[in-house]
Amino acid sequence: MDSPFIHGRLALSDASDLIERFGDDAGFEAAARAERSRDEGNVARFCHWRQIERVIATLSSDEAYGTIH
Repeated sequence: MDSPFIHGRLALSDASDLIERFGDDAGFEAAARAERSRDEGNVARFCHWRQIERVIATLSSDEAYGTIH
């Protein structure tokens, strides 16, 4: 898996909030929000929630990505 691009603190904050509220289902919630945004024609929010879905997958993984110092 490639390292995800994280666009600022809002992305991490949203991902953290969903993980706290929905636990293991946080990724599904982010995907549902992305689909709703797409259905409403809101491309920017669709992209945001898809990014959050990828961030949640990365944060939930035990695997290390990138250079380990």
